[in-house]
Amino acid sequence: MTILRKLPALAALPALAALPAWAQETAAAATEAAAEAPAFANAIETAFIFNTLLFLIGGFLVFWMAAGFAMLEAGLVRSKNVTMQLTKNIALFSIASLMYWAVGYNLMYPGDAWTMTGYVGQLFSPKSIGGDPDLATGYAVGSDFFFQLMFCATTASIVSGTLAERIKLWPFLIFTVVLTGFIYPIEASWQWGGGWLSEVGFSDFAGSTLVHAAGGFAALAGAIILGPRLGKFGKDGRVHPMPGSNLALATLGTFVLWLGWFGFNGASQLAMGTAADANAIAVIFANTNMAAAAGAVAALALTQIVYKKIDLTMVLNGALAGLVSITAGPLDPTLFGALWIGAVGGVIVVFAVPFLDKMKIDDVVGAIPVHLMAGFWGTMAVPFYTADTSFATQFIGFAAIGIFVTVTSGVVWVVLKATMGLRPSQEDEMAGLDKAELGLEAYPEFVKG
Repeated sequence: MTILRKLPALAALPALAALPAWAQETAAAATEAAAEAPAFANAIETAFIFNTLLFLIGGFLVFWMAAGFAMLEAGLVRSKNVTMQLTKNIALFSIASLMYWAVGYNLMYPGDAWTMTGYVGQLFSPKSIGGDPDLATGYAVGSDFFFQLMFCATTASIVSGTLAERIKLWPFLIFTVVLTGFIYPIEASWQWGGGWLSEVGFSDFAGSTLVHAAGGFAALAGAIILGPRLGKFGKDGRVHPMPGSNLALATLGTFVLWLGWFGFNGASQLAMGTAADANAIAVIFANTNMAAAAGAVAALALTQIVYKKIDLTMVLNGALAGLVSITAGPLDPTLFGALWIGAVGGVIVVFAVPFLDKMKIDDVVGAIPVHLMAGFWGTMAVPFYTADTSFATQFIGFAAIGIFVTVTSGVVWVVLKATMGLRPSQEDEMAGLDKAELGLEAYPEFVKG
């Protein structure tokens, strides 16, 4: 704006120079304009570079979360199903990449080209990132596409862990096509694409609801329709534990997810071109870390009190629940605020896991407590620190996303079950999906048939 306001003054210089009384002032104005114009242009270009860099760094940090999900799931499933989980994770990320380009991005960010204003964006409109950089945008278009894609893939990763060990590969991948191409982009457009939720004042900074709870709702619908693993729940109502194959991998996966979350939350500031933005990103990083640490410590202490022994899997999920809890509002809380918000997330996990068992809902990795239940808590905690938000509006937004994702996911799961089937045979499930569907075992020396 500054340089544009200077242009009329520059055009009038010859006439003004003819008036001696104005000559000195005109010369000073010209000198100022000449000095400020390049400085302004340089500032715009610098901001463009730093904003683009933020998207790219944040994007590859969130991409690294794909490795975290893969390692976490590989560690928490039994040895006979490890290869299947690894296959699902690399396949779902690849499918998400294709679908978000072909359909998802412009469905989620329609601009002024809504198919149904505020509710459904542009259908079947592949994203283009070509052309020269547009400095007015504030960032490279390709960097934004890359960053937003990572969030889309994360939603599908949440579903993978919940339904592990008893779903066939191809039905899961077909569901991933629908989730990443249509379900996630539509509900996310309601808030981040300028849709109806953004108009009513709903607030979700980095996706406690739009990403994590949405993935949790899709997983919950799938778990109910798919049913539990064979032998998980006895006829007498007892829960039969099915320990994971490698807690070292599960712990590594948690640390990788923790690392990736700095990109997830930090880059959601969406700008790094000013000192204020850089300061905000630093605050987000610190609050994100504090919430994760508090969630882990809360789960550690509570399992000692409740079960008389510390449960590592609960501690890992406690850290993740703390991260999910702070994701809806990582900028505004104090460090103490981030601590107690994250700690509540860790407590939720400890009580939610046995609650799901009582409901006979089989969630192999605890994704529903971590992403859905802690996502609800994080969304509802926003008004404690963020101005111009309300508990009522937050609940409305969460409920709307929940109903939409649960219903649409449920329909897809039911159709897949009726047409091609979701579950392998009992013999294949008992033998393990690695051997039955893939013919390639992760630990061939140790797995028994």
